[in-house]
Amino acid sequence: MQKATKEVRTATVRDLVAVKRRLVEVPYTASLTDTVNAMVANSVVAVPVAAPPGQWIGAGGTMIIEHDQATGEARKQYIGMVSMLDVLAYVADQHDGEHLADLMSVPVSTVIGHCLEGLSLWTFNPNTSVVDCMEAFSKGIHRALVPLTSCTDEVIGVELSESSAGYQMLTQMDVLSFLDNHRTEIDGIMSLSITELGAVQENVFAVPGHMKAMEAVKCMRSASLNAVPIIEAPKTTYTAPDLINGKGMKLIGTFSATDLRGCPVSLLQPWLSLSVIEFTAKVPMGTRVGCGAETVSSPKWRPLVTCYAESSLKEVISLAVDHHVHRVWVVDKFGLLVGLVALTDMLRVIRSFLLSADS
Repeated sequence: MQKATKEVRTATVRDLVAVKRRLVEVPYTASLTDTVNAMVANSVVAVPVAAPPGQWIGAGGTMIIEHDQATGEARKQYIGMVSMLDVLAYVADQHDGEHLADLMSVPVSTVIGHCLEGLSLWTFNPNTSVVDCMEAFSKGIHRALVPLTSCTDEVIGVELSESSAGYQMLTQMDVLSFLDNHRTEIDGIMSLSITELGAVQENVFAVPGHMKAMEAVKCMRSASLNAVPIIEAPKTTYTAPDLINGKGMKLIGTFSATDLRGCPVSLLQPWLSLSVIEFTAKVPMGTRVGCGAETVSSPKWRPLVTCYAESSLKEVISLAVDHHVHRVWVVDKFGLLVGLVALTDMLRVIRSFLLSADS
């Protein structure tokens, strides 16, 4: 086992970010419109916010500084992370008050922490092993900054204070893609089913197809969810704008902050007044893929990536990586929702497997 997984075990986060493009960031004075445009143009769902050093307390009490490589003088400080869900939640909250142009003209610094995840900002020391960084990612952290050079080379793991001449972003998807590329080295777990591994989350919060998009966004923020399944449910039965237990319900779509980048900024406010089904039909996406896809073929639907409880971990990881989704819905042969497997779950079971092989 140790020989077979040598590259997986010895790889560091420095190795993973070495092939990534330049960090996409926005200044603290950028408007929400500029921030959304930056995310759309670069196909990212969250960006770090940079400000003058020494004038802010970073999210979660962090102090993450970029300094001049030649002089060592501090140039900027990363004060937080803003995601598409932060922007959507802000617009949804203010929906009845102001026009969209006014809402989107506010500086991005005002919406940092609008959703729970934005209240923290994480960094990994570049010498942290991939296996060690999986500990944080398997507990729900979705992304972290990695300094190109670190002032604390002896620290391994998550840091709250850092200074570097530059940074890169490491995400859960980066780590999972790396593991997918080295699947033969961990084939002892890849062939097992997601049910055997305990990777399936059976408690699934969902929204009915008739719920307004702005209400769904508010529910997602309150529950700290980046995506929810859309289920088929009678409007007369589910009238309150609340999340419902989706298990055993017919899965008909996904409402995700990640995929909402397809919504033009100019149409964001009116589209939030639509039902989640109407909203997702308007956002330009591909066709459904995965289990049961042959029964649904509407080009207007966003990708609905699904698997079965008996699917192998290898199959589920391939679905997530190939279609760049952050969770795979688990359905039965009738298309009824059984649960979900998130990137967090995939990384958790693989890390447990690697650690158990050492004991």
